Amino acid sequence: MSAAHSMAPANSADPGALHSQPGHALGALQRGLERAVEILAAIVLVAEVVILFVGIIARSVLHESLVWSDELASILFLWLAMLGSALAVQRSCHMRLTFFVSKLSPRAQVWAETLAVGITAVLLLMVLHPSFDYVEDQGFVETPALGWSGMVRALALPVGFALALASCALRLLQHKRADIFSVGALIAVIGGACYLAAPALTAMGQSALPIFFIGLLGAAVMAGAPIAFAFAIATCAYLLSTTSTPVVIVVGRMDEGMSSLILLAVPMFVLLGQLVHATGLARVMVEFLASLVGHVRGGMSYVLLGAMLLVSGISGSKTADMAAVAPVLFPEMRKRGMQDSELISLLAASGAMSETIPPSLVLIAIASVTGISIAALFTAGILPAFVLAIVLGIVAWWRAGADHVESARAPLKHVLKTFAISVPALLLPFVIRTAVVEGVATATEVSTIGIAYSLIVGLLIYRGSLKWNMALPILVQTAALSGAILFIVGAASAMGWALTQSGFSHDLAAIMTAVPGGATGFLLVSIFAFIVLGSVLEGIPAIVLFAPLLFPIARQLGIHEIHYAMVVILAMGLGVFAPPFGLCYYAACIIGQVQPEVALRRIWLYLGVLLVALIAITFIPWISTGFL
Repeated sequence: MSAAHSMAPANSADPGALHSQPGHALGALQRGLERAVEILAAIVLVAEVVILFVGIIARSVLHESLVWSDELASILFLWLAMLGSALAVQRSCHMRLTFFVSKLSPRAQVWAETLAVGITAVLLLMVLHPSFDYVEDQGFVETPALGWSGMVRALALPVGFALALASCALRLLQHKRADIFSVGALIAVIGGACYLAAPALTAMGQSALPIFFIGLLGAAVMAGAPIAFAFAIATCAYLLSTTSTPVVIVVGRMDEGMSSLILLAVPMFVLLGQLVHATGLARVMVEFLASLVGHVRGGMSYVLLGAMLLVSGISGSKTADMAAVAPVLFPEMRKRGMQDSELISLLAASGAMSETIPPSLVLIAIASVTGISIAALFTAGILPAFVLAIVLGIVAWWRAGADHVESARAPLKHVLKTFAISVPALLLPFVIRTAVVEGVATATEVSTIGIAYSLIVGLLIYRGSLKWNMALPILVQTAALSGAILFIVGAASAMGWALTQSGFSHDLAAIMTAVPGGATGFLLVSIFAFIVLGSVLEGIPAIVLFAPLLFPIARQLGIHEIHYAMVVILAMGLGVFAPPFGLCYYAACIIGQVQPEVALRRIWLYLGVLLVALIAITFIPWISTGFL
């Protein structure tokens, strides 16, 4: 809307002004809805943190167990997941593949955006009514400690779906009518074709699976629809077209997928990561490392690798890690002669390197869907990451030969000063790990200790970095990112259930077991598969969807489940950071403010040595299991 139109009075005869009024009203309504959801999500998130922290204090200090705290935390968790998912719809935070859409003309990109919103809205319409049926079913459940009806918790599902649907409707109304009608017609044609072909599709049995889970799912993902919604709509379409299974089962499976208390660590660690950046803890860590080794050949590259290892052990999010490290280091690294292509390549490779550093969100996700001990995964993940860091350090030293500009060693006084300043920040990873090892808190709860520690250190020691007006944006960003992750877990769980019921998992197990080479062949095929899946689907969706199918096969072949977890997570990390599809590669480019094509030539060296190191980790299981 132009400034002239927006300033015209309501009774103006200018036709442009007449059109501006509905647009202005829709925008105001959309902002009001967003604000309401933001405040609700922030309140629930704060309540969740308080309940978990109070539970730790009661158990560790007062030696009393609050039997109701887990129930209340579980109820609030589903509300947080659904409100966060609605926020992610409003803020376009849901993970999506934009590679193909970005190659279209600007006009076609606008139409594709309408299609993506339309697909999201259709899925929400499909599950909204069944979600109310699911709430009624949960009315027969009563929580043991609180005595509350299960409807209190389950009501989060239709509320979240309704809020997200309202946001989609408001966004669609701001698109061109021609685009809305054409998208609606396309979706109607696809739906009508599934309805008319239902008898033939049912008769096809498993042969119909590729139509829905390769054809329909692939088309939705390539069109830029959010991956979680593409998973869910392909699942619903398959069940409605080929079975008599009601959609309420999909809603129930999504609830089950999102409701594991292990996943409660996701929003908690995301919030911790936000606080580490906002309080300046990440910045002082990086400054100390730079003063210590920044003067040697490749020194700033070592600082970047070390900083990624440190920060990854706190925030759990790769994008958050890169955003904390790169802005602090890149200006100085450029001064010392490093080219942008080298910077982005090293940043992306270091992100892939640190996928197994606890408390990685991928470790939490894989624990939730496979039943593996999260404490064992946290213990096992450190050494493989250090092996990859050493390999990257060697490459960084070699690459620095051409670009490195000598710099003076920092005076000892400056090193000691930066160390003294950074000590409270450097202690945070040790505080978190000690709390888990000593049994003060579970791996799910320990993030709340980190949150409390970060707030105390940020407010009392690093004063000036954290402002009160930053509280709501931090909470909202945490809720939106967490909601996007958790909704993917729920949608992938429903899709995985549908594939299992179809008999696909049994057939996949038979095929994978028959791979030549036994366990060795299976591991190599898994590496290739997860590199591809990580590149196309992003990390957590790939893990949540395929881990429950492949881990039983690994156990059958005698492969240690912790070792297999490290292999597939690192393979997935390679895919996530590998161009042209890897989403996190583009995130690294955005954070480094470099065009994606700049690093395309150099990044393959870094990814190649990571692959070599991954193969070494694959064939030396001790690296993954030696400290268990």
